[in-house]
Amino acid sequence: MDCVSPILDVTSRLWYCTAKRAVYIRHLPQNLNSLRTAMEELKNLYKDVKERVEREEKLQKKCTHVVDGWLRNVEAMEEQVKEILAKGDEEIQKKCLGTCCPKNCGASYKLGKMVLEKMDAVTVKKTEGSNFSVVAEPLPGPPVIERPLDKTVGQDLLFGKVWKWLQDDGEQVSSIGLYGMGGVGKTTLLTRINNELLKTRLEFETVIWVTLSRPANVEKVQQVLFHKLEIGKDKWEDRSEDERAEEIFNVLKTKKFVLLLDDIWERLNLSKVGIPPLNHQDKLKMVFTTRSKDVCQDMEVTESIEVNCLPWEDAFALFQTKVGADTINSHPDIPMLAEMVAKECCGLPLALITIGRAMRGTKTPEQWEKKIQMLKNYPAKFPGMENHLFSRLAFSYDSLPDEAIKSCFLYCSLFPEDYEISHRNLIQLWIGEGFLDEYDNIQEARNQGEEVIKSLQLACLLENGRSRLDKKDEYSKMHDVIRDMALWLARENGKKKNKFVVKDGVESIRAQEVEKWKKTQRISLWDTNIEELREPPYFPNMETFLASRKFIQSFPNRFFTNMPIIRVLDLSNNFELTKLPAEIGNLVTLQYLNLSGLSIKNLPVELKNLKKLRCLILNDMYLLKSLPSQMVSSLSSLQLFSMYRTIVGSDFMGDHEGRLLEELEQLEHIDDISINLTSVSTIQTLFNSHKLQRSTRWLQLVCKRMNLVQLSLYIETLRITNCVELQDVKINFEKEVVVYSKFPRHQCLNNLCDVEIFGCHKLLNLTWLICAPNLQLLSVEFCESMEKVIDDERSEVLEIVEVDHLRVFSRLVSLTLVYLPKLRSIHERALPFPSLRHILMLGCPSLRKLPFDSNTGVSKKLEKIMGDQEWWDGLDWEDQTIMHSLTPYFQPAQIRGKI
Repeated sequence: MDCVSPILDVTSRLWYCTAKRAVYIRHLPQNLNSLRTAMEELKNLYKDVKERVEREEKLQKKCTHVVDGWLRNVEAMEEQVKEILAKGDEEIQKKCLGTCCPKNCGASYKLGKMVLEKMDAVTVKKTEGSNFSVVAEPLPGPPVIERPLDKTVGQDLLFGKVWKWLQDDGEQVSSIGLYGMGGVGKTTLLTRINNELLKTRLEFETVIWVTLSRPANVEKVQQVLFHKLEIGKDKWEDRSEDERAEEIFNVLKTKKFVLLLDDIWERLNLSKVGIPPLNHQDKLKMVFTTRSKDVCQDMEVTESIEVNCLPWEDAFALFQTKVGADTINSHPDIPMLAEMVAKECCGLPLALITIGRAMRGTKTPEQWEKKIQMLKNYPAKFPGMENHLFSRLAFSYDSLPDEAIKSCFLYCSLFPEDYEISHRNLIQLWIGEGFLDEYDNIQEARNQGEEVIKSLQLACLLENGRSRLDKKDEYSKMHDVIRDMALWLARENGKKKNKFVVKDGVESIRAQEVEKWKKTQRISLWDTNIEELREPPYFPNMETFLASRKFIQSFPNRFFTNMPIIRVLDLSNNFELTKLPAEIGNLVTLQYLNLSGLSIKNLPVELKNLKKLRCLILNDMYLLKSLPSQMVSSLSSLQLFSMYRTIVGSDFMGDHEGRLLEELEQLEHIDDISINLTSVSTIQTLFNSHKLQRSTRWLQLVCKRMNLVQLSLYIETLRITNCVELQDVKINFEKEVVVYSKFPRHQCLNNLCDVEIFGCHKLLNLTWLICAPNLQLLSVEFCESMEKVIDDERSEVLEIVEVDHLRVFSRLVSLTLVYLPKLRSIHERALPFPSLRHILMLGCPSLRKLPFDSNTGVSKKLEKIMGDQEWWDGLDWEDQTIMHSLTPYFQPAQIRGKI
């Protein structure tokens, strides 16, 4: 019996293992090896896909859901295969009677079947992974963009109420209107709501902020939504307003959103914009600010809230902050007087800030008492909201030191709302108006103009505008409430409505309205047209006519005939204007004429009659072919002549340029010249003339045959473009300047602030820049032979002057170096660059080292370094500390990148 049992056992096992199941068992070792090989191939593919995803994520992209799911499935599959392979190896080791037959045919069969199934699954994953053409998509914009916000005062209760409505909490609120007088803090409250939504999104998928101003512009709102919602250009460009609204609607109807609209002045048709019907259940909500309760009603809001002034405790705390503890504590009586002044503000935040800053530095009780009387006795005749606001805001205007500054301030109201005002252009206009007449020359007037702008900014009557790094110029803007107040003051507290006429975006002004302008002092038209007039208008009191950005082809017949005392005429940027009315030559009182950006080919000879003209500006006139002979020399009062970025037609080159320089040299009062020169002879004429050198501030040289430049000491902005034979730039050290200059010899280019060099293929270095201590912007592009920016080893400049190397580029704000294939060095020594904000370096493969080290450190103002990733990775560093300090500022860029 003992022998029979094993035989029966083997027989039963063989019987159980049928032919079909025997295949799984017999091929198990081979299939396990195949599975192991297939899994290794899948793992390699997984690594390739993973690396592609990581590279894309460094470019601010996000892995697609399909690829992400595939990666996770492969990771899970790898664990499953490991387990199967372990079981397979164990099963193979189990033999029966020393044969190949497994002890448990059923288990082996199941395992063999599982191996084949898993091999099929691995094969599918390999096929899927090999077919991924896209592994990541660009990241969408942030749902909420944080906005600058100082610490808020006294708005907690109001904020809590609005926040509760946004949360719902059982209340069916879909739209909220915040109304109140200007400067009361509506925008501040809306900004706080925006930033709080960044922290706690309340299930909203996107938060959209739009600043409207006047008038409510559907196109402007649509453009903001286009960028925010990342709508494809193919669905946007060349589409009508209705088609764009449809695209916006199709995106927003699928989202939960909050629309934040700041500064609405009239009803905005949300459906024309493309906003879906607001609905609290679907989380489609809107909050806006306005100065009128009527707008809340017109917009049919669910809830409207009046934003009131601050309670006394908060108001006085804000006021003391702006006055400053040093002033408050300068005399025992001043705290009580400060309370009296703060109470006159009635808790209006803008008034508290403006008047508080105006009182800063007022340190005697007598001065405080005098200003309190000024504040109390100021008449408030304008009705309603503006009356309450202007009677207090005008205190800052009355506190300005003299009438000239007051005139400069009121003048800023001639620009449109939210307009970024160029300091350079504004000061030139002030000069033309005669506001800065006490100064003998243009440069002194410019300096004083900058001081005026600073004083207006400190008084909170002007705000800092955005920085434009491609220009030396700076910008300011007027808060719309302050602008309204300025216009009210300019119109004598609203009594003379047409004393200042400002129109922006008016399709056509009717003749009847023009007839009402007979007593107008200043007219400012922006993107506005005037219909044809039956008779020429009569403007006996008009001193200023600004008509910029009008896109008109002609003016009404004899429009400029009756303007007997006009001083300023600005027709700039009317690109469709091809002919200038000859009667402009009869405006003999004119002192400022700006024709920049016009498409005219020839100026009328009648301009010779403008004997009082002080400023003639002809910038960006790309079609201009000639100037009338002796026109410029006939302008006997001319001080400023500007013709930059005007590379005129071939008819104007050579002799025409030479004649222009001769005429400019004949002018007794010329003090500020901006000009382009294109021939060797005219460039030599400029540098041979002491008078022209002293007057030239902005200079562009475009001359293929020029090999040497003798640089003037007075230049402020220099452009050298496509001077392919230029080999060197030298400084023209005039004897008179060397002896009498207030600047040391190594700072002889003290005025030079902005330099651009482009396409000068034989230029080796710019070592002469060590003599420009105030250089702010430097751009060098496509100079194929340049090896060093500053060459310490071989330079005639270094033989003439002694240089403090630590001060080189100490004022530099922006440095751009593009396609300089041989450039090896910016400066041999490490420099501190205390003012540097932006660096752009592209196409400079030979530049292996930057002039930084841990001793000089990194500028606190540095914002970004842009360049080729490969170039950045291959840089040699003085030490690892400076590399780690600079790396966070680096951003990869391509050759077309911009700062």
